[in-house]
Amino acid sequence: MNNGQDISKERIAAELDRGRRRSLGLTLDALDDEELLTQHSPLMSPLVWDLAHIGNYEEQWLLRAAAGREALRPDIDHLYDAFENPRAERVDLPLLRPQEARDYNERVRREVLDALDGVDLTVPAPRGPDDPPGLLDAGFVYHMVIQHEHQHDETMLATHQLRRGAPVLLEEAPAVAPLRPPAEAEALVPAGPFTMGTDDDPWAYDNEKPAVTVDLPAYFIDTAPVTNAAYREFMEDGGYQTRHWWSREGWEWKEKRGAVAPAFWEREGEEWARRRFGRRELVPPDEPVQHVNYHEARAYAEWAGKRLPTEAEWEKAARFDPATGESRRHPWGDGEPAARHANLGQRRLGPATVGRHPDGASPLGVHQLIGDVWEWTSTTFHGYPGFRAFPYREYSEVFFDSGYKVLRGGSWATHPTAVRSTFRNWDLPIRRQIFSGFRCARDAEPA
Repeated sequence: MNNGQDISKERIAAELDRGRRRSLGLTLDALDDEELLTQHSPLMSPLVWDLAHIGNYEEQWLLRAAAGREALRPDIDHLYDAFENPRAERVDLPLLRPQEARDYNERVRREVLDALDGVDLTVPAPRGPDDPPGLLDAGFVYHMVIQHEHQHDETMLATHQLRRGAPVLLEEAPAVAPLRPPAEAEALVPAGPFTMGTDDDPWAYDNEKPAVTVDLPAYFIDTAPVTNAAYREFMEDGGYQTRHWWSREGWEWKEKRGAVAPAFWEREGEEWARRRFGRRELVPPDEPVQHVNYHEARAYAEWAGKRLPTEAEWEKAARFDPATGESRRHPWGDGEPAARHANLGQRRLGPATVGRHPDGASPLGVHQLIGDVWEWTSTTFHGYPGFRAFPYREYSEVFFDSGYKVLRGGSWATHPTAVRSTFRNWDLPIRRQIFSGFRCARDAEPA
């Protein structure tokens, strides 16, 4: 079973091309060499580092590991090793210049497409529980590289948001379809077991596996992400000044940072404005709030008399179909995301108004779980029972149980190939440059 996901070589070649065109649109097609070589924030890499890192990762996995070919540029491996070089130090490395990065990436891609003709992407027969998976099984290593590029594209978008200067990125005009927001503010998720994670999705990473049965008590979850208007009520009720709502770590962060609002918000008379990719505009009240960290999300939930959902609660609300008892790949079913389902893929440079994508609702009536904003959960990133690192520990395992919090659902900047209801993102609780928001949950009263 492959959950309806196409693993043909034609699909792989097309997705590799889409990812590269997007990467170039965020780098060489958008900015001059000086801006590409500049470090716009110590939190982020120079954009030219991301561009060449994408090619180096592709070379290592699709040429050397999967195709067994000789290394093209082993001399640059150390420059583009994300674990060897912290982001704040990458600007001082002898990086490839922008045109050199383009030439290198093009050379890698030509060889990758040439090698693709000769690889076997057959879905293997079922293995025993102790047999290791293979890189080429169901096209896994290609899916990993495709998603890796799109994940770096989202990281580059965060760099663009931190960049100062005139707008350089284009976006589609907002949709004009009528809004259909959820009829209820909360949905009741019934008690009982559901299948969390996956065993057979060819695009899934190691931390999404294996599938496990999780039995949860009944709970309520918000049917939409918290909006700017709702978050502003928290602010105006003294949310950033009231110690009671904050954890110890959250209050220490707030005091040290002097935070009084989400990142990129600024007071403008009686209103709040925001900076968005070089544009200054009033904060739209009905969009999901974004650029808030875990501490801010948790404080709001406390103020609202609720809490953040666990990642298991989030996933059950997104996947579980009470009519069949089965877990879906996406809230709307196993089919791939379309524009009517979710705001994904950088079509516009921000979240969609609540109610914009009713066709993407889950069977339990929960909206906008996929796309718009990454949603903070209360869960610390860890491996599922039976977890096995594949194909390298540094993708997931080295981050387990180190204080990273899980985010779910993807954002407007996430590509459709790089998100599903089992996908797990993680970041430090203080991070706000990511496109993060949240929704709340609460326990159901005992019957």
